[in-house]
Amino acid sequence: MRWEGRRKSSNVEDRRGRSAGGGGLGGFGGKAIGGGLGLIIIIIIALLGGDPGSLLGNNQITSPDTQVPYEATADEQEMFDFVSVVFADTEDIWHDIFNSYGYDYKEPQLVIFTDSVQSACGVAGSSTGPFYCPGDNKLYIDLSFYQELKDRFKAPGDFAMAYVVAHEVGHHVQTLLGVTEQLNNIRGQVSQTEYNQYSVRFELQADYLAGVWANHVQGMGYLEEGDLEEALRAANAIGDDMIQKQAQGYVVPDSFTHGTSEQRMRWFYKGFQTGNLDQWDTFNK
Repeated sequence: MRWEGRRKSSNVEDRRGRSAGGGGLGGFGGKAIGGGLGLIIIIIIALLGGDPGSLLGNNQITSPDTQVPYEATADEQEMFDFVSVVFADTEDIWHDIFNSYGYDYKEPQLVIFTDSVQSACGVAGSSTGPFYCPGDNKLYIDLSFYQELKDRFKAPGDFAMAYVVAHEVGHHVQTLLGVTEQLNNIRGQVSQTEYNQYSVRFELQADYLAGVWANHVQGMGYLEEGDLEEALRAANAIGDDMIQKQAQGYVVPDSFTHGTSEQRMRWFYKGFQTGNLDQWDTFNK
């Protein structure tokens, strides 16, 4: 992706080197990505989206961030700059798309953190992966996730990283357009299995929106050869079936919350092909 020398977003908050304290999401804080049912739930629900607040219950930690000395490596700072440019692209593109439908786009904020972070959805650790919190309209990313994406999930490339950001911004778009509220209203009214099915459709819609964004990036002349394949490889790597097979050796379809690898790739690519919101209704397809 061509990004050097372009505008960086002014809505990026640097919290690297700060510690939020507390035990992380749902009492699973401090665990690295690996085995265990609780950890599988964290990966599936929080990785590349989802609502971490749904795991917190009454365990939110309100202690303030504490500042500790922090010095980024050159590679990490380059990643920080890259993500800031990608985030700026999401601002420009979603402003244009919203305007075309007669809406105003309210820009979210992006928080870059290390280890753990306090959000309106509670305290999250790095092991949860990137997430969007509708309570404060902020995206949260620990840049170490991108190394995890490359090494563990075998999905390298800068546009794989861009897809991650675009997916989380897709959740912000859903919040602005009322979809997030509708999903929250369903919680508690249906069984967990039924709710998981709604959650899958919710996440696939965010993938579609990421594809819409990618379509406009292509139209701006920023895509390079192989970029689309990088994003599709990332979507494939974080499908529920792929993650469960890797973590426990078998899949439990009723527990899916984000969709299979095939579904995630298909809806991202559909958004990429259309470039608009006309076919974004994943709930009735």
